[in-house]
Amino acid sequence: MKEIQPSELAAKLKAGEALNIIDVREDEEVEEGMIPGAKHVRLGDIPERIGELDSSKHYYMVCRSGARSGRATEFLESNGIEATNMAGGMLAWEDEIELPKK
Repeated sequence: MKEIQPSELAAKLKAGEALNIIDVREDEEVEEGMIPGAKHVRLGDIPERIGELDSSKHYYMVCRSGARSGRATEFLESNGIEATNMAGGMLAWEDEIELPKK
């Protein structure tokens, strides 16, 4: 499984790269803030929402500590979707966050 460090992902964002970031945390966790531009899809919803993902794109998966997003990454890769897990999750994220839109 591919992994990226939070600082590397932050650098890509700051460089203006168009990234597909999916936050797989639960609703109440996301209310504390997300990586700017991330899309929220709870881990339990990934299997039924996989059709919303474009298999020609690369996805960066995020959770609180990196475990759930690791499972999501493995699931997506096993279904032909390129994905990378953000190591350490939001606990290791030291950059900007945004509050989810209500």
